[in-house]
Amino acid sequence: MLGRVSSNDVVNFTRQLATMITAGLPLTDALSILEIQSRPALVKVVGEVSREIEGGGNLADALGKHPQVFDKVYVSLIKAGESAGVLDRVLSRLADNLEKQRDFNNKVKGAMVYPIIIVIGMGIVGAIMIIFVLPKMLAVYQDFQAELPAPTKILLGFSNFITNFWYLALIIAVALIGGLTFVMRKPELRPYLDQFYFRLPVIGTLKKNIILTEFTRTLSLLISTGILIVEALNIVEHSMGNSIYEKTIKEAAVEVEKGIPLADTLARSGVFPPILPQMVSVGEETGKLDEVLSRVSSYFEQEADVAVKGLTTALEPLIMIVLGVGVGFLIIAVIMPIYNLTSKF
Repeated sequence: MLGRVSSNDVVNFTRQLATMITAGLPLTDALSILEIQSRPALVKVVGEVSREIEGGGNLADALGKHPQVFDKVYVSLIKAGESAGVLDRVLSRLADNLEKQRDFNNKVKGAMVYPIIIVIGMGIVGAIMIIFVLPKMLAVYQDFQAELPAPTKILLGFSNFITNFWYLALIIAVALIGGLTFVMRKPELRPYLDQFYFRLPVIGTLKKNIILTEFTRTLSLLISTGILIVEALNIVEHSMGNSIYEKTIKEAAVEVEKGIPLADTLARSGVFPPILPQMVSVGEETGKLDEVLSRVSSYFEQEADVAVKGLTTALEPLIMIVLGVGVGFLIIAVIMPIYNLTSKF
């Protein structure tokens, strides 16, 4: 396969397939057209799915053979649509849901572009100063046998290390990143890391609202296609990406299977805000749980938007402070020896 299949590829594939199926085009013909039109990364997958259908298979099973592209939620929805004979409607709703998810994720990522650019810019300027500019300036100070203050000595030592032993610095950086990645992936540490993320100011609130948005939106879509709520919860559990919510949803599915209302299980869990079990209770009483969950997902999405704005607002002055401290340290390290030189003349 050429390259990696992106979420945007899956969104476009779903929307185009939904449009063609709704227009009355046979599934095999629609897949053949998409195989020609798809980006190189998706061509092989669509081709294999198309051949499965031509061989008498169903779409859900064919897509299920590519879990790296189509997740469990996606395949379950397609399976429900095929079983009920409403594949066109399910594909259209799935495309709408994926587009909302994509737009929401892009909004969150877009808010982080400015801080990331500033940090990268700071790193590049700092590297140029340390590797190319400062060694020459500090060499002049040493030629005049000027006494170097502590900040200058620290900067000179760091500059010499980076310049002469850059390979060691690279090995240390790779080892640290690799070690942290290995530790963070250990299953037994996931609950502690997830709890730590939630306790971070602003970031924790944003992460919770993102999880709640995805949970309510996906559960609403699953229930609306006729999937039983217990099965829907078991499917959603694997798409949370957070051990705390995965465990809570798994326990909720067990209790709902015993006949306990979903609203009661969510209220007792302690990890969901009060508005969610209250609204779920209304949905269960009126028989419109999917519609209520859809409205609640919009609420959490708005809350996430507020958290994103709060995060960018908080990051901007923080970046300015860090930038100011860094620039101030460089100025002190470079200017102080000049005063020592002038005092000698």
